[in-house]
Amino acid sequence: MSQAYVALGSNLGDREENLRTALRLLEEKGVRVTRVSSFIETAPYGVTDQPDFLNGVCAVETSLAPVELLQLLLKIEQEMGRVRLRHWGERNIDLDLLLYEDCILETEELTLPHRELHLRDFVLLPLAEIAPQVVHPVLQKTIAQLKEELLTK
Repeated sequence: MSQAYVALGSNLGDREENLRTALRLLEEKGVRVTRVSSFIETAPYGVTDQPDFLNGVCAVETSLAPVELLQLLLKIEQEMGRVRLRHWGERNIDLDLLLYEDCILETEELTLPHRELHLRDFVLLPLAEIAPQVVHPVLQKTIAQLKEELLTK
């Protein structure tokens, strides 16, 4: 089993219920959710003329390879009715694969670790809550260190 971290976000409908539904669907599809951060409310990133988000991060154990896990996350988004109207736009659910073990991968379909993980407080704050000592495999800093660097900028 491999350890991975998934970001969860929602800014449409019952945001908390959307995040909890995504967690339940992960479990139902054979991905073991081992930890879930607190959910935090954040302003939209990139496209700001939309409702605030509720964000969190979960740690999972899976036998799926990274691309297979990404495909499952996209399938769950689709099952939950996500519609992609615009880049960084409104969505009832957003599931992003942040880290997968110490995997470094860059393909057209998937980049690991997530390329903007260290730049986004709505990812680093909940990730640092559940995985402060995990080391970013490219930057070679702990998540706690990256969080502190971001907060002091």
